[in-house]
Amino acid sequence: MPQLDIVVARAFFQEITCTASAHTARICGLFPYASEGALIAVRKIFFYLPALSAITLLVLLIRNLQHHGATYNPVKTRQYSIALIAFGLGPYLLVNLILKTISGRPRPYETDLFGGHQVFTAAGTLDGGCINNCSFISGEAAGAGWIACLVVLLPPRLRLIFGPPIIAFCLISPALRITFGGHYLSDVLLGFLSSCVIYAAVATYFEMTQSARKRTQQTAL
Repeated sequence: MPQLDIVVARAFFQEITCTASAHTARICGLFPYASEGALIAVRKIFFYLPALSAITLLVLLIRNLQHHGATYNPVKTRQYSIALIAFGLGPYLLVNLILKTISGRPRPYETDLFGGHQVFTAAGTLDGGCINNCSFISGEAAGAGWIACLVVLLPPRLRLIFGPPIIAFCLISPALRITFGGHYLSDVLLGFLSSCVIYAAVATYFEMTQSARKRTQQTAL
C-alpha cells in the first residue's frame, strides 16, 4: 500500500510557495519538525543508544566469561551472545550494509512529492534513484526494535511491568524518523520488525543447538 506511506509523510510536510530557482521541483516545502532543536537532540540520543547498549552487553559478556566454576553463569552467556549476534546480523549487516545500499529508495524529503527531485518508489521495489544510505529500511528503527527485544533479558516477573514502557520508549525513534521526513512508515515498520524477527531466529537457533547437544550427550551416556 504505497499510498499509505505518502499519506503519513504528507501529514508532517509543510508546503510552501516555490521560488524561481526551484522551478524544477513539482512541490516545494519542508518537514518543520526536522528543525526543532529539542527533537534533534532526542534523535541523537536514540541514534547512539543501540551501539552503547551493545557495548554494555559485550562488557557484561566478557566479565561473565572471566568467571569459572560456581560463579560462571551459562544462561547469561547465552542471553548476551544471542543479543549481540542479533545486533550484528540485523541493524548492522542486513539493514545498514545490505538493504540501505541496494534498495535505491529515496527518503521522503528527497522525492518530488515533498520538495525533492527524485521519483517516489514503493517499499521493496529496489529500483529507486538513491545510491547509498537509502530510505529502505530504517537503520534507527531497526536499532530501536533490537533494544525492544532486550526486554527478554529482564527476569520474567519484571517483563510485564517494564516491558510495555520500554517498547513504547523504543517507538519514539521510528516516530521521529517519520516526522523528520527521513523515512516512510513502511521503512520504520519493517526496520523495527526486522530486528524482532532476527532476534527470534537467533534465539531459536541457540535453543535448537542446545537441545541437540543435550540429546547427543544423553545418547553418549
